[in-house]
Amino acid sequence: MPHHPTDIDTLFRRQFSGGPGYLATAPGRVNLIGEHVDYCGGFVLPMAIERATTIAAALRPDGPPTARIHSVLKRETVEIPLDAGPPARTGGWSAYVAGVIAGFLQRGVAVPAFDALIDSTVPLGGGLSSSASLEVAVATLLAGITGHAISPLDMALLCQRAEHDYAGVPCGIMDQSASALAKAGHLLLLDCRSLEIEHVPFSRDDLVVLVADTNVHHALDDGGYAQRRSDCERAARILGVELLRDASPAQVEAARDALGPICFRRARHVVGEIARTRSAAAAVAAGRWTELGGLMAASHASLRDDFEVSCRELDVLVERAAAQPGVIGARMTGGGFGGCTVTLVERDRAAALMEALDAGYRAATGRACTMFTTRPAGGAAFHRSPGHGRD
Repeated sequence: MPHHPTDIDTLFRRQFSGGPGYLATAPGRVNLIGEHVDYCGGFVLPMAIERATTIAAALRPDGPPTARIHSVLKRETVEIPLDAGPPARTGGWSAYVAGVIAGFLQRGVAVPAFDALIDSTVPLGGGLSSSASLEVAVATLLAGITGHAISPLDMALLCQRAEHDYAGVPCGIMDQSASALAKAGHLLLLDCRSLEIEHVPFSRDDLVVLVADTNVHHALDDGGYAQRRSDCERAARILGVELLRDASPAQVEAARDALGPICFRRARHVVGEIARTRSAAAAVAAGRWTELGGLMAASHASLRDDFEVSCRELDVLVERAAAQPGVIGARMTGGGFGGCTVTLVERDRAAALMEALDAGYRAATGRACTMFTTRPAGGAAFHRSPGHGRD
């Protein structure tokens, strides 16, 4: 869970003079199913997790017109100018912040000088969308302190653009949408082409989602993600469709030779995963949990074999989880190349599952995995702290 406001209040006071006047939070996410299809116009079924990025802030009435921002996790402070047009591109965590600030300035929003302190309980580099959580938290803060009216969907799109332009990651819209639009106790079925959403009730109170981090961390800007996206775009061109969303399994199979082995496997994954995701949402809504488990297993196999974004550590966790009592289903989640798995398990079996995964993973890999359980959480939120701050 994010820091309690009194905790982040103390951290803010240590870093800056006075207390914060505002608090913004935005959760990370896991994707229950629907991987590597968002940029193909497909359907995804994420949920927000009970881990979030939290920002405490106060307006600064004197001094230079800048945003002075401190990251607790990185132990670093950056200063971003607010009066010279969109800020310059930066590296590291501050690129996400600068990109969101640029998005507001480009919308003609006058952003006042402010100090902010950022902390997060979303694991970094584990495929739980720590970057989208940061972007949406910054956007939520800026909307709150400026009074700028922006819908949650437009906020997600602004944050996606920030990641494209400032971080250099050609991500889809799923991560930012889940962080901005999620509803507690629900999964979010998102049509990534029309951007229509459906909140799917997660009706079983006796189930939790166990997130297990392989502690094999990846960087999505290292080329692996971009190459998979390029493969999908090439496959769509060969098939004569705008997006792989528009292709059928029969079309993909008929074009096997024209596609070549790599693009064929990529297209087969995407078309199959879109169908699996729609079926999964229907299964959750109808309480067909065994069907959901089978769909999760098929999703992981496709990501491993056709899309080739799994790895031994992810496979070990999924295989060990699937063999444990009380488990509905398990699969890798996120971009792949390491990161996390997601396992749907009965709440009273979760502790035993964690023990089994810890022992099995250590034995197979020599590594420790990091685990936590979560229920579907709510999306981003903004609060004013009465009686605090310098504004």
